[in-house]
Amino acid sequence: MPTLFTKTLVLAGVLFVVFPEHSLRAFAQAERGQDAAAIVEGVVKDAQGQPVGAATVSLERTDRDSSFRATTDSQGHFSFQVVPAGSYSLRVNLSGYAECTRGPFVLHDHETKSAALMLTKDPSDTLAFSDEPAFTVAGVTDTTALGGHGSGPVMRNSLELSKETASLGSPGGSDGIAQEAEIRAALVREDNADLHAQLAEIEEANGHPVEAEREYERAATMQPTEPHLFSWGAELLLHHAPEPAIEVFSKGHRLYPQSSRMMLGLGAARYAQRSEEQAVQIFLEACDLNPADPTPYLFLGKLQVTERVVPPGWVERMKRFTELHPENAMAHYLYAVALMKQDGQQNDLDAPERELDTALKLDARLGPAYLQFGILRLEREDFSSAIVALQKAVALLPTSEEAHFRLAQAYRRTGDAQKAKAEIAQFKELSAQKDAEAERERHEIPQFVYTLRGQAPPAQQFIPPPK
Repeated sequence: MPTLFTKTLVLAGVLFVVFPEHSLRAFAQAERGQDAAAIVEGVVKDAQGQPVGAATVSLERTDRDSSFRATTDSQGHFSFQVVPAGSYSLRVNLSGYAECTRGPFVLHDHETKSAALMLTKDPSDTLAFSDEPAFTVAGVTDTTALGGHGSGPVMRNSLELSKETASLGSPGGSDGIAQEAEIRAALVREDNADLHAQLAEIEEANGHPVEAEREYERAATMQPTEPHLFSWGAELLLHHAPEPAIEVFSKGHRLYPQSSRMMLGLGAARYAQRSEEQAVQIFLEACDLNPADPTPYLFLGKLQVTERVVPPGWVERMKRFTELHPENAMAHYLYAVALMKQDGQQNDLDAPERELDTALKLDARLGPAYLQFGILRLEREDFSSAIVALQKAVALLPTSEEAHFRLAQAYRRTGDAQKAKAEIAQFKELSAQKDAEAERERHEIPQFVYTLRGQAPPAQQFIPPPK
């Protein structure tokens, strides 16, 4: 079981009233370029995901001495409607909260950028983890007593995101369980954050998650470095504690705003909390931290399974992915899917087909690309080509429910009822198997029982931590 993890999450967009506060020169330029101007909109929330009203949001141009200013409404929404192209940063201020910044980022003509900003309570020193966490981990519980995460695809995606973010971590220096005695002896001589982090890894490997969480907490509290905060948040997320994980990742993002894995952790925690829209927006913003890094785009692509229509900004990010990595087959595949799901573009099939063709030329065994190619051919009512593509998809992705379902559709449209029936049976069997596997996997990892400030723990499910 991995012992250092990474997840990420936050972002959502909406609109409200704007009160520009900038130079006359910038204002005149915006007026002249209204037809080509960009839009910046979003939402401000606190660490618990509650909207923050009356916060001051400043959109500051980095290459000029000019800015726009807006005030969030009761739902935390803000919007800047006429913004000239250029490089900008967002800044949010409200009494009692630490200042939140985002950027710099580049706005292009006609672009709409959505951002979700999180305010955290303002400790006296914003560079220290001095404020006490608003949660307490009391023990673990058997997850078989709990309800499901939600729909099958959402639950599976949440588990998959946990695995993917876990793979972003790297060992913290411990050479294994044999070193436990040495680490404990060293801690007696000197209370050291790095040693607590190493001991946390060993406790997790030994099947003692509560002890591991407490050691990660000690390390992050003593020395709030990016690795220590990330490991603590990832441990919480791994054990189905999204609310505490959100608090830790939020603090980590505030202290280390350029850490993409901290944002990915926050997004993953939001997704586990069933805040899918915020998770999407956080992943979108993570793509902008270091546009050349493929990882945030791949995380964003994981959510395409559950998105009927991609949110604003998704297509633009995937297009940029292909431009920065033209030899990456997955980039072209993800861009094609984003184009297919773009609102109002369902009838424009040429562009996604070109991207899928490019993806398959780069990787002839990319099963998901054959699946989407088959779906496009179904929409064009080219059933013979659809069947060929979908048969390849099934051969490369034998456990894909959708590949079997789409192939059944193609067979049905050609009048081959027997083959359609066989594919539907495969689809139903695979769907049931995958849901059962996800439930099994979820139950194999004990879930933390945690108490949020002002709440009582669910005592009826409490299991004392192992000795």
